[in-house]
Amino acid sequence: MPNWLLPENIADILPSEARKIEELRRVLLDHFRLYGYELVMPPLLEYIESLLTGAGQDTDLRTFKLVDQISGRTMGLRADMTTQVARIDAHLLNRRSVTRLCYAGSVLHTKPSGLHATREPLQIGAEIYGHAGLEADAEIQELVLGCLALANVDNVRLDLCHVGVLKALLEADPLAKAQEASLYALLQAKDLPSIDKLSENFSAEVRNALLALPTLYGDITVIAKARTVLPAFKGIAAALDELEHLVRLTGTAHVTVDLADLRGYHYHSGVMFNVFVPGLPNAVASGGRYDHVGEAFGRSRPATGFSLDLRELARLLPLAERKDAIRAPWGNDAALREKIASLRHEGQTVIQSLPGHENEQDEFDCNRALIFDGGKWILQNVG
Repeated sequence: MPNWLLPENIADILPSEARKIEELRRVLLDHFRLYGYELVMPPLLEYIESLLTGAGQDTDLRTFKLVDQISGRTMGLRADMTTQVARIDAHLLNRRSVTRLCYAGSVLHTKPSGLHATREPLQIGAEIYGHAGLEADAEIQELVLGCLALANVDNVRLDLCHVGVLKALLEADPLAKAQEASLYALLQAKDLPSIDKLSENFSAEVRNALLALPTLYGDITVIAKARTVLPAFKGIAAALDELEHLVRLTGTAHVTVDLADLRGYHYHSGVMFNVFVPGLPNAVASGGRYDHVGEAFGRSRPATGFSLDLRELARLLPLAERKDAIRAPWGNDAALREKIASLRHEGQTVIQSLPGHENEQDEFDCNRALIFDGGKWILQNVG
């Protein structure tokens, strides 16, 4: 095997793509700051007990684990940054008021999360802590839609779900509750025949509701339909009320409701959402409410947020245009060095040609050159 071969679903990012990703990262972090979000930088690895607290089985399976050579304890390479940020809010900041935090960094997955997905996403996201009302959920959804608008992505679809619907059904039937993991997987796959077979001994109203969930997909009218076909349980009514309120708050955005889209079910505690765009087979962004994570850290704290993979989002963008640059000769002439320093101070890119070499760069278009003319160094257009 060649010693330069990388593991499956792991890849280098070359200059033009790297610049797209980095410029997008800066734009989105600046966007978060306009809303009052503060940047935090969690560590790449932690002791496994802290890293997986409140994260759910899915995150555990996605996490690479290793033994710390110093302490002998098991550590994990983060597969998601959300629980890390929740820990920072709960134990390091320990504020009483509403806190808005954002982050950006690499995470690592044991297996790719979807078709053609990388195992090393570059995750960026934002979280609100301390407010249990739907206003926080609405702000998070506005924020993620704003991010995609800044990336000039069209035809965005916001897909909403709510864990309260399934939780209310499971609480009403102990037999269904005992099959929670299997039902979660079957509903996610919309496998009606298997749901039908698994629920044979469930109560009639719970069984009928579970069979109806995969069909409850579409625009806001799905919520009215769900009120007629699902049991009038208090938890279901509250979940549908929240979904309807949030759909109306999104205004002109393309919003769908899918009551069987339960990705993150074990992690979230309320409204969940996934964002889909043309050209990508997987959700470009995901988020929702996860109040129980703060409780797992010993401090009950309402929380909602979202994250997206910058590498996936950058795939939708056109190739980055080459940046204008200035070519300059190599030399120790004081006037030359002063001129180059002055241009760089102004924000100009100046590339000095090392002796015996021509510049070969994909990222820069050296359409100007520094030449010595009339006893001074001046800029001259080239090409």
